[in-house]
Amino acid sequence: MECFKINKKVSFLLFLVNVVWFIAQADAYVLQGPHLLELMIQNLGKSKRLLISQKLFLYDNNRQGGLEFDETLKYIFPETFRSDIISENVQRIHVLSKGEALTVIDGKAVAASETIYGRYKDIFLYNSRVLLEEKLFLHGVDVNVSSLGRFQGQPVYVVGAHYPDETVPQIWLTKDTFRPLRWIITGKTAENREDTLEVRYLDWQPLNKMWYPMRVEFYRDDILVREIKVQNIETKPIFPEDIFDIDHLKSIYLPDASKRSEQGAEKDLNEVQKTIEEFKKIYE
Repeated sequence: MECFKINKKVSFLLFLVNVVWFIAQADAYVLQGPHLLELMIQNLGKSKRLLISQKLFLYDNNRQGGLEFDETLKYIFPETFRSDIISENVQRIHVLSKGEALTVIDGKAVAASETIYGRYKDIFLYNSRVLLEEKLFLHGVDVNVSSLGRFQGQPVYVVGAHYPDETVPQIWLTKDTFRPLRWIITGKTAENREDTLEVRYLDWQPLNKMWYPMRVEFYRDDILVREIKVQNIETKPIFPEDIFDIDHLKSIYLPDASKRSEQGAEKDLNEVQKTIEEFKKIYE
């Protein structure tokens, strides 16, 4: 009987050793962040231009009384982008061209920078590993850190953090396709729960030479606050070049002195509530 107990203890210790060894081996073979980004870009594919029509839904804190807009996106890869929201009572234009940005609301230039919600498209737009690494570095993602994890039962690669740490910016890729699944833009900590922002990329569909998510969700403190649903995608559009010319646009849309800077506004209101209230004022 005593010998049997000893054998059980030895077997249990051997089991623990095997588990520890297996975990260590798994960690040792995790692909490096830059390599994961390269595989992501390769598997997403490349296109020269895209024209996307989509619905943008902005929800208030209770997901009641939100707003719905028709939005058009124009991509010229890898560094040029334009978003247009045009409705009966409001017009919003956002242009990004080779590092410069301009936002126009109701015919007035209101910002020369991009909002945090506009970052979601960076992983499509910057379809060069070098450019994407530079952009992610500016957004606080340490691409030299990578790990294996799981999300809703699905195995994933995590770039920017050691799973399950979600307190720092990080991007999650599905393990089998290397397509983006989550982007935790601002880390989740006890001190800044209300300021956390997470993007989820869903319903990926193949286009001519690339993949694109037909639905994108935005979460603040685990609450859905914004949603994008793609309606149509053109893979070979033709655009007038001047619609991306920021200097040209600045000559047309003059600054609105009554608007506060984006940085100043963010100190007072979170991005979603601020956007909803701005549009509501215009609608009134």
